[in-house]
Amino acid sequence: MSAPHRLDFPPLYAILDTEQTKGRSPDVVLRTLLNSDVKVLQLRAKVMSPREFLQLARETRALTQSYGCRFIVNDRVDIALASDADGVHLGQEDLPLHAARKLIGQKIIGISTHDLEQAREAEHCGADYIGFGPMFGTTTKETGYSTRGAHMLREVREAVSLPIVAIGGITEANVAQVWRAGADSAAIISDILGSDDIASKVKRILVLSPS
Repeated sequence: MSAPHRLDFPPLYAILDTEQTKGRSPDVVLRTLLNSDVKVLQLRAKVMSPREFLQLARETRALTQSYGCRFIVNDRVDIALASDADGVHLGQEDLPLHAARKLIGQKIIGISTHDLEQAREAEHCGADYIGFGPMFGTTTKETGYSTRGAHMLREVREAVSLPIVAIGGITEANVAQVWRAGADSAAIISDILGSDDIASKVKRILVLSPS
């Protein structure tokens, strides 16, 4: 089964994780990211109540739309639909892709993958893009998988035609490695959200990008 549409991804895939903002409000961080020319953003809110998550998602939808930024909700198909997000990103333990597609229709579905078999399966089942990692050591999320590295990313790049978003331990210092290994985009969380100057951090990363 082919994906509903072919997506072009910018080199940076920003993730707004409400647990990683160093005490800054999600709204302030969101506006900073958008003003830094971020063009795709995923909202992750693991510990918020569904009501709080939905409210934040609706606010994020309104702002991202005004900036021309694609908006993806992490994990929650219901929140993605209720906030009119552009799509949802699902992990291996989340709602299966075929079930999510029935609910979300032609909206974007991204799937987290950690090996060649999962990447091929995601493409076969109609994902619009895949996340692949963890690329390097990460403290943001426990995946249960060892570091994948650039060599495994290259193998996946050769095996699938879907856009690949590399994730896991990616920083300003190593991001060029994942682009060279074939990633269309790099998801960076703690190195950006943990920075004292998010705007400058994003600018430096984008300057390094191949496009």
